[in-house]
Amino acid sequence: MSTEAETRGPLPKPGPPPYTDCWSEEKLLTPTVVATPRGIAFRDEVPHDRDGWGVLWARRALRRGQGRALYGTVHTQRQRAVMRRLTCHVCNGPADRDSAGVLWVIEDRRGAWADWPEGVPTTHPPLCTPCGARAARECHYLARTLWVPLRVRRPQVIGVHGTPYRLDEDSGLLRPGGDDFVRYDQEPEIRWVLARQAAVALFDCTLLDPGVLLTT
Repeated sequence: MSTEAETRGPLPKPGPPPYTDCWSEEKLLTPTVVATPRGIAFRDEVPHDRDGWGVLWARRALRRGQGRALYGTVHTQRQRAVMRRLTCHVCNGPADRDSAGVLWVIEDRRGAWADWPEGVPTTHPPLCTPCGARAARECHYLARTLWVPLRVRRPQVIGVHGTPYRLDEDSGLLRPGGDDFVRYDQEPEIRWVLARQAAVALFDCTLLDPGVLLTT
């Protein structure tokens, strides 16, 4: 069973913004991207601009709580951090975990392939149960989306979601494409993407009834 919240009438008033959401004072700080023989780079690049796989990441100021909340706009560094630690992306506390695995809520795409959701890629970090229940009540994205909760025993970081670039051989200019998933084993594409969110694949999954969140 999946669920889609009733969207007629006013949407619920959101509470405090999730930990991974941006605030208006957290400006983009990404410099101009340039082409090199090994892929894209920043002219003033420093070691923490790249992850352990050598992928270049967008920069954004760290000023959480300053200005106004930008609901639904993901902060690159915080999203990446909670994915790495598997903490709740709403409160940044421990994600809920039991013998069936870590709690996730994702878009319901059953039928996309035979054993869905095995191996499904997502940029949504996990949740604790109280924040999952709050998201089910308040999140405007979930209010318009078919979604399903699940437990995941083996989440694996597989790549990034970001902006792929292509070097135009005629003009010598870099051309950005539309944001997309790029796996770490995709060569040479992974060297030409500016990452904005970490992506994991979910394995050993158990689908749950949405009621576990709606009645919490």
